[in-house]
This record gives sequence, structure tokens and C-alpha cells, in this order.
Amino acid sequence: MATPLSLADIRINYSLKELTLEAVSQDPLQQFETWMQEALEAKADEPTAMTLSTADAHGRPTARVVLLKALQKEGFVFYTNYESRKGQQLLENPFAALTFFWPALERQVRVEGKVERVAPEMSDTYFHSRPRGSQIGAWSSPQSTAITDRSILESLEKEYSARFQNLEVIPRPEHWGGYLVKPERIEFWQGRQNRLHDRLLYEVDGHAHWHIQRLAP
Repeated sequence: MATPLSLADIRINYSLKELTLEAVSQDPLQQFETWMQEALEAKADEPTAMTLSTADAHGRPTARVVLLKALQKEGFVFYTNYESRKGQQLLENPFAALTFFWPALERQVRVEGKVERVAPEMSDTYFHSRPRGSQIGAWSSPQSTAITDRSILESLEKEYSARFQNLEVIPRPEHWGGYLVKPERIEFWQGRQNRLHDRLLYEVDGHAHWHIQRLAP
């Protein structure tokens, strides 16, 4: 680079809110729902966007941003191509981490847990709620595979559009569906002044009970 970026002096002194053991829910999913609602009310950019981190059988990690599509009592749901790179990694190593960051609220949530596919019926329901173009896109993209040109995608899109043009309901591809991240650890982070941030960690025990502790920033 001709002119190196000056990054070391970029600082934000967080001061909007605090996070205390006395104020949070004993159930981390209820606490997450509260924070998500506040992010929605604050009109935070892409509030459901989350960094999904996975690793292959050798422990080599990769990460990408996906969208949270459902919050259940069992955990966090997202949808993707099962044959994609992340799908292959989850097949080899069915654990993942999720990271949410809402700068407008100076908040971060980190989730770690085991991953399993949702029931086919649930994937069907969500797939058919998507715009028709997105449904065709799920058929058209061999996600994560190398292609020589974008025209390949455009050709596949035309092919599947023609195939399904007389169908009112497009079937869900077997290679596309949902995953449920069942949390074992959830950390809530609230930015505070002088980098003395608030961090509360929820961990579940073998009896499905959640225990909370404060962590040093």
C-alpha cells in the first residue's frame, strides 16, 4: 500500500449502557430476545446478521455472515445449502460459534454450541415463505463450488425458472435447509468506558440449568 492505513489510533469510548447480573434474565435465550428487540427498535443495521464460524475435521476455522431466521427455546436457526463449505464442515464437525454485533447499542453476543439440521417440515415452511426468485436461486446456485463465469448462474436460473414456471409451489431442494445451533455458552458484552466492558457468560450444565458469571473484559 502506498499510504498505510492508520488504524492504531481509532478508538470509541463506549458509554451508552451497563450490564449487571441483577438486571438480566436467568434464561439466556430470553435475554437474547430482549436485546434483539432493542436492536430492532433502535433500527440497528442488519440486526439479524451474525458471523457463523465453523471448522473442518482438522480444526481449521472459517467464518462468514449469515442471517438468523428463527429463535426457539432450543436455540438459533439459520438456513443454507447443505452442500456448501459450511455445510460440509458441519457434517465433519457439528459445532459452531455465532457472533452478533450491534454498534448502535455498543453490544455483542457470542454463542457456542452443537449444530443439527432442523426437521424437513420446518425447512419446507421457511423455504415456501421466501420470494419466488430466492427459491429459484436456491436451486440455481451450486454454492461454494468454483465456476468459470457468472453466466453459468444466469443460465441455471433461466433453466430452473422455465422448469418451475407452471408450478404454483416450487419444491424445496433436498440440498437446502435449516440448521439449529443449540447453545452451550452464550456471552453478552456491553461496551463501557475505558475498555472496562461488561461481560456476562451463561453456561449450561448437564442438567440443562444455566449458570451465569461475570468475566473480566
